[in-house]
Amino acid sequence: MAVEAGSIAPSFHLPDQDEAPVELASLRGKQVVLYFYPKDATPGCTVEACDFRDNFRRIVAKGAVVLGVSRDSAKSHRTFREKKSLPFPLLVDADADVCKLYGVWQLKKFMGREFMGIVRSTFLIDPEGMVAKVWSPVSVKGHVEEVLAAL
Repeated sequence: MAVEAGSIAPSFHLPDQDEAPVELASLRGKQVVLYFYPKDATPGCTVEACDFRDNFRRIVAKGAVVLGVSRDSAKSHRTFREKKSLPFPLLVDADADVCKLYGVWQLKKFMGREFMGIVRSTFLIDPEGMVAKVWSPVSVKGHVEEVLAAL
């Protein structure tokens, strides 16, 4: 079941790239840009992460925090974050539990093969913990500008 704008953002508690816990509830009072992506260091995911990095100051100036989520390990996230100088946390959802809560863990098709995976998606969560806007599936080109406009 997909999360929709106007609903309460599902609560989560995930480790970041340094294995430090990140809890959505601790971010109350701030806007949260929660983006789900398929895999560290792949072409589309790198472009998306770097777009968020390049616009990070503009996002923070609007009172928001950015959190990236994928099933990659903390080590993979650390390497990706360091290599691309990403200034925001990357959260580890190894079992796809949070992906399932947000409805982004779906059947995908690629090169004639079907498999379960993360559908690139972004959720804008308002300071009260409500989902203000949903982009799913996300088209990487121009996406961060759409997020900035919504902030």
